[in-house]
Amino acid sequence: MINIKALVIGATGFVGSYLIEEIKNSLLCDIIATNLEREMIYQNNIILKKLDILDYNSVFSLINENKPEYIFHLAAQSSVSLAWKKPELTADININGSLNILEAVKNINYNPKILMIGSGEEYGYIEKVPIVEETPLKPGNIYAVTKACQNMISKVYCKAYDMKVIMVRSFNHIGPNQSSTFVISDFCKQVAEIEKGVRSPILKVGNLNAKRDFLDVRDVVRAYTKLIQFGKSGETYNVGRGQSIKISEVLNIILKNSNKEINVEIDKNKLRPLDVPIIEPSINKIYTATGWKPEISLEESIKDILTYWRKNI
Repeated sequence: MINIKALVIGATGFVGSYLIEEIKNSLLCDIIATNLEREMIYQNNIILKKLDILDYNSVFSLINENKPEYIFHLAAQSSVSLAWKKPELTADININGSLNILEAVKNINYNPKILMIGSGEEYGYIEKVPIVEETPLKPGNIYAVTKACQNMISKVYCKAYDMKVIMVRSFNHIGPNQSSTFVISDFCKQVAEIEKGVRSPILKVGNLNAKRDFLDVRDVVRAYTKLIQFGKSGETYNVGRGQSIKISEVLNIILKNSNKEINVEIDKNKLRPLDVPIIEPSINKIYTATGWKPEISLEESIKDILTYWRKNI
């Protein structure tokens, strides 16, 4: 009996470890995972390969050698703030890296299911919420532009070469072990440092008026495995909670879960050149296609993130 294989590209990022665990539990696949030399991976019972997605020959060889039935493309430069500082790097990884995967599959001439991970940031400055997948894209930052380009290229390959590509627009996801370059993890880390006495009791923040949709990473990866099984080729699906919340309200939840008196101070270095006022998706399309819906509350996610930082400061 030939076992089904799943390839997770970019497995050592924040989402990768959670996705590998979900694939083990729900898809029962043999898993090939890729990482860069500077990264480490901690899961057992998987095949680990080093891969630079900007090296087409390496991408081709890996896919040709293994011919996985499922390909999850997670590798990305996913920080909006870093994209402002390093736009060329962001474009290379998010656009050229994705092109290398699509070209490799096309040239090998086999037809796996490919899940291409995009971002809710692609919608940009929208006038109406909740955001449906047909909403015209108006990306408001460099990262969002690269992800919108990835989505359009994926559709072209799907139509031109009859490839089974499913596109995702993921909104902000959160959870334990997320980098502190992201807002909720940043706030929770600062609180844990204050509680440990290694930081003065002042929490530095950026724009607290923006409204964002936050979904636990464990719900995110459930959505990904559902979509790669039941999503329709050539279609794009929002993945989010379906309810936005002000960053100031998130901050209040975090502060309520601390026993310290903490002052809040605006840090101009945390303010972006442009910031989208509100992002909130409709998740009706993914629910209709797969039956998926969020299961983990925002409060539960925040408690878990605080616990993670309290153990790791």
